[in-house]
Amino acid sequence: MTYYLITCRSLTYAQRAERILGRAGITAQILRSPKSISGDGCGYAVRVSERWLSAAMKTLKQEKLGSIRVYQTLSDGSYNEVEQI
Repeated sequence: MTYYLITCRSLTYAQRAERILGRAGITAQILRSPKSISGDGCGYAVRVSERWLSAAMKTLKQEKLGSIRVYQTLSDGSYNEVEQI
């Protein structure tokens, strides 16, 4: 199954995103952003499955969550940034 990481600028924003998505019926999980996508800072991300990505992005945009980036989890364990949907 393909998963996407929606990066957030802080743990608070990741928690907020998880709550927003949960209220919309979208399963999401908070985790630390891998160093390969967070750079030098410590970031957090919300993981959603491919089937929920479009609805998750729409929901988060409606809630004006702020600037976020989206990464696809590849089969080799690496990440590829995708254009926001």
